Order: sequence, then structure tokens, then C-alpha cells
Amino acid sequence: MAKKDEPMTFTSHLAELRSRLIKSVIALVITTIIAFVFAKYIFEFLIYPAGDITLIYIEMTEMLGTYMRVSLMGGVILSMPYIVYHIIMFISPALMRREKRYIYIALPWITVMFLGGVAFGYFIAVPPAAKFLTTFGSEFATPQIKIGNYISIVTRLLVAIGCVFQTPVIITLLARLGIVTPETLAKKRRWAIVLAFIVAAIVTPTWDPINQSIVAVPLIILYEMSIWLAKLAYRKRAEAQLSADYLS
Repeated sequence: MAKKDEPMTFTSHLAELRSRLIKSVIALVITTIIAFVFAKYIFEFLIYPAGDITLIYIEMTEMLGTYMRVSLMGGVILSMPYIVYHIIMFISPALMRREKRYIYIALPWITVMFLGGVAFGYFIAVPPAAKFLTTFGSEFATPQIKIGNYISIVTRLLVAIGCVFQTPVIITLLARLGIVTPETLAKKRRWAIVLAFIVAAIVTPTWDPINQSIVAVPLIILYEMSIWLAKLAYRKRAEAQLSADYLS
């Protein structure tokens, strides 16, 4: 790897990229194995919101495939901070010192907001969605839910909500870097509301408006929070710029 004060060549960049990719893959393999060891507890965690639903599997390889899918998902979540660290370290030479500081400050909040979104989905969004899907049309047929199908829907919902809950942190970071402005965000409010319901329709496994609103309304609130945080970040950025101009 090139020294800190020397510009890195294209070959050096490729070597560093390969090194960080290998380390990230190794970390993913290790965390996936750890998640596989504790897969029983992960299953109990994911199945709990289902309530009294009886889950079944009808194929010989279905349960094994579901175990591997859950383990891989757990491995990705566990290794994500380490992978993000390597991504930031790879692009850090192209960032200014102030930009690096903003990103380092945002990283813990990204994790917190992701976990907050997962908690919201787990306790608020999943139970009514599961109840609706398993009781709709039950007067005509007895539901027998495949565990693979249930796990797929729940994990997709939890991960998606966890990702969209990071909106305030990302927008605040972009405002701090001067990429977006609070005025622009306020002008796009109507489109943000429409987009929130589109995202809710994609993420939510049901088409009824109540379950979609459970996801869409928090997204709208998060967007409004993002505008307020962007105003605060933009004001601090302007003050820092004025201070820098005065000192120069």
C-alpha cells in the first residue's frame, strides 16, 4: 500500500480494493457461521410476531434453505459495520478532513436508526400485517403458512423499514456536505408524501390502506424531521464557512 503522503497509483487502488473485499467476505463468512449457530434464537425472534400462526414446511430441503437464508441475513447485519468501515476507509483519501468527520459522526446514528426501524417493524408493522394475511379469506380455507414464505416476508419487511428509517441521518449528512438544502426538501414535500406511500406499498406485504399507512405515516414524519435537521445542519455549515472566510 502506498505511503500516506504519496499519491496512490491505479494498481495500488486495485490492490487495496481487493484486500478490503477479501477482508469483508471473510468477516461475512464468520458472522454467517455465528448466526447459523444461534439460528434457533433468530427463528424464535422472527416467529414471535406471528402469534398463534402454525408454520409448516412441505419440502425436504425447505427448512435447511430457510436456515441458511436466516443465517446469511444475520451474518450480513452483524458484519455490516465492519464492511461499511472498509468502504469508508477506501474512499477516505478522496474526502476532506471535515467530510470524514461528518461521516464518522453519522455512522453510529445510521446503526441506531436502522435498529429503530427494525424495532418499529417488529412491534408495529409485522403483527397487523401477519394477522391480516392469515385471516383474510379464512372462512373459505384453513391457512397453512410455509415457514420459508413467512420468514421471507418478515425479513424483507424488517430490513426495508430499517433502511428507510435512516432517511433523517442521510439527509442531514447531505445537508452538512452542502449537497441538498432545506428549501429544496420543503419544496419536494408533496412528492415525498407520494413516495412514502409508494414505498409502503412495495414494502408492506398487504394491499389494505391501514397496513400501508402504518409504514407510510412514519416515513412522512421522518421526512419532516429530515427537513428540520437539514436546517440545523445547513445553519452550522454556513456558520463554519463564515468563520473560515473570516480567518482567511
